[in-house]
Amino acid sequence: MRMTMHGGLLVLLFSMMSLSGWAQNELPQTENSATAAASIRFGYLSYDAVLKSMPDYAQAQDSIKAQREGYAKEMKRVEDEFNQKYESFLEGQKEFPRTILLKRQNELEELMRRNVEFKAQAQRDLQKMEADFLAPVKARLNDALATIAQELGLALVINTDANACPFIDPKMGMNIQEEAIEYLK
Repeated sequence: MRMTMHGGLLVLLFSMMSLSGWAQNELPQTENSATAAASIRFGYLSYDAVLKSMPDYAQAQDSIKAQREGYAKEMKRVEDEFNQKYESFLEGQKEFPRTILLKRQNELEELMRRNVEFKAQAQRDLQKMEADFLAPVKARLNDALATIAQELGLALVINTDANACPFIDPKMGMNIQEEAIEYLK
């Protein structure tokens, strides 16, 4: 039993020597990685603030607003039409024969169903249209950020919107928001 314990200690000792040799071989690579990480430069900005400062964004918003107003007018017209028919139904419901009453009720239900469908479709159309109008604006902003980052030798650009990055050490990164706004004018 003493031999086994002694043999176990030798195996443990050899294992530790192997691990320490491996750690020594790996340590310089870790130091190099740390040095490389310390030399990486990055930029940061509020993507939304830069986006909203772009003239293209204002033009897209004007187009979106005009489309929203067109849909709002149509929704108002449809709502007024429904209200008018509903008031007419309420005024005459006591005098209508049962068949006409049921027919008018069905017409109102169908009109209401179509109005709800129209509003839902309009909402989907407006969301798609907004994405379509903003896509080229965002693409232009992304291209500008890539150009600025390359010119400044930055490895990446961080979007600070929505408190996504609550702390940035100013010694390691640089705020490029003003450069981006100026570039996109």
